[in-house]
Amino acid sequence: PLTLSNRRLRGVFSALEQITHLDVIRFHTRAPMVKPGRIDAELCTLLKNCSKAVYVVLHVNHADELNDDVVKTLKSLDQSGAVLLSQSVLLKGINDNVQALEDLFYALVKLKVKPYYLHHPDLAPGTSHFRLSIEDGQDLIGQLRARISGLCMPTYVLDIPGGYAKMLVEKCAYEKTSAGRGYVYDASGAAHLYPPQKQGAGT
Repeated sequence: PLTLSNRRLRGVFSALEQITHLDVIRFHTRAPMVKPGRIDAELCTLLKNCSKAVYVVLHVNHADELNDDVVKTLKSLDQSGAVLLSQSVLLKGINDNVQALEDLFYALVKLKVKPYYLHHPDLAPGTSHFRLSIEDGQDLIGQLRARISGLCMPTYVLDIPGGYAKMLVEKCAYEKTSAGRGYVYDASGAAHLYPPQKQGAGT
């Protein structure tokens, strides 16, 4: 959307504001990362004056992208009143380690950006060198959950090829056995009986 001029965006927003059953305008963009100067005062005023709730989802994959110009831009977006979320792609060799993800999500939250989605890589041609297995991604998310606040945690998702929806692919931490006992697994994979057995109770 931010490849459009402010004049054209104003026309789009004006048309959307006439739709009475529309309550929220959400758009995704990488512009603040690659061309932070695009987020100028005129655009921020447009967002601020919109009568609908405006959500801006930023596409960012590594904390190194958050340089001084980007930080200044994100602060301007925050002051416009837009709600800021982030969307990242898990990329082999780029951010496929717990420290890189922790640094990214903490940095975003400090800038008032809520991590929203962490995407497993799509099967797009020419991107196989960036792909890792879902199992590796699940292990990373499990480790990450043990290290950072829930406020910093995105939802780990996969776009099912063919347009069948975006689905959660995080490991389930709870299971019930055929004997009826429930177990919850911690970040190290250790199983814990849930609810815990009371002391003195029979097996």
